[in-house]
Amino acid sequence: MDIKASDIKALREKTGAGMMDCKKALTEANGDFAGAEKLLREWGMAGVEKRAGRATNEGRVFVKEGAGKVALVEIACETDFVARNADFIAFGEKLVGLALDKNIGEVTPEFEGMVKDVASVIKENITLKRVKLITAAQDEFLHSYIHGEGSLGVIVKFRADKSEAFKNEKVAAFVHDVALHIAAFNPMFLDSSKPSAAWIKEQEEIFKAQVEGDEKMKGKPEKVIQGILQGKLKKLFSEICLLEQGFVKEEKTPVAQFMANVAKEAGCKLELVDFLRVKVGEA
Repeated sequence: MDIKASDIKALREKTGAGMMDCKKALTEANGDFAGAEKLLREWGMAGVEKRAGRATNEGRVFVKEGAGKVALVEIACETDFVARNADFIAFGEKLVGLALDKNIGEVTPEFEGMVKDVASVIKENITLKRVKLITAAQDEFLHSYIHGEGSLGVIVKFRADKSEAFKNEKVAAFVHDVALHIAAFNPMFLDSSKPSAAWIKEQEEIFKAQVEGDEKMKGKPEKVIQGILQGKLKKLFSEICLLEQGFVKEEKTPVAQFMANVAKEAGCKLELVDFLRVKVGEA
């Protein structure tokens, strides 16, 4: 029997069951919508819709590296018990593998359908939070790090003037340490050139209000006040910009300076191009 795609879509939207299960149910019910819905209930899949409103504050980050690319997937669930479930983990690894193989860097209807299918089996609200694909040019290098049991994932992208640079023991160690640093210090930006003009203006207005509200600043020359505002902004950048933060292995040395030292010792030019940090439950 020929089953209409519109009927499959409608049944899926009503029950929350997977696309293939909806098609199977409609086929077995000879196209009868109510009969197919009943079959899905019997198969235990319609409960996905009822669970859809439950909070998903737990979950896991999955990462897979390939030639010149790295895929990252975050899947959320209701409980840490499910986040450690073998079927949940196997599904996450399968999904991130598909993202890598198919060069997918966003949540797609196909992936959402697969998530609903696994939710119907595990019997818990499960959602696909994000899918990312980071690619590297010929002179770039990608490295990933997963913290603990997948609560946090980091991808870093570096560039060097020599292809063999990343085979250097000290360079490789530094690259990994930067990933650890990002996991621990959660920088907002790569460097102070990345924040938008609007964002910087907002911070300056906050600092200005703080200075104006300080009795000790009353009567101070405008030049002095501007110097204080710039100092506050510079301090903020040192706290939230990766290259300007004190390096995790040597806190008095900024990441940029430590990188320059490593590059000089390895006899190459090294540049930190970009990074991605994903923590379960964060927006």
